[in-house]
Amino acid sequence: MRMDAEALGPQLSCSNGDIDARLTRVGRFIRAHHLDEIPQLYNVLKGDMALIGYRPERKFFIDQIMRHDNRYELLYQIRPGATSYATLYNGYTDTMEKMLKRLEYDLYYLEHGSFWFDARILFNTFCAIVFGKKF
Repeated sequence: MRMDAEALGPQLSCSNGDIDARLTRVGRFIRAHHLDEIPQLYNVLKGDMALIGYRPERKFFIDQIMRHDNRYELLYQIRPGATSYATLYNGYTDTMEKMLKRLEYDLYYLEHGSFWFDARILFNTFCAIVFGKKF
């Protein structure tokens, strides 16, 4: 990202990274090929994150979500994950509407989580990355 990427305050990722003016050319490549997710694998190995879980958000945006739906706190029952059911089916969030929809998917995962559900999410994430799906 550019040095002044958030000069105007915290911002959400653009759903289409190609038009995100905050990214450098190298940053666009890294994001397009999901290489920016590699450090999260280290956090999974360290035990700070799970492979599957909800995608953590910055406090600034959590506060905004909580003003609309205070169920976000329920997600703290599980560890954040490198991938999630919500990311697969809702993509990256760039609007409050998408943030609230992602919360619904995360709460669904919280309620219905199982080994097989996790396996399906992991398989679908792998396929999405291999086939170049834009989140």
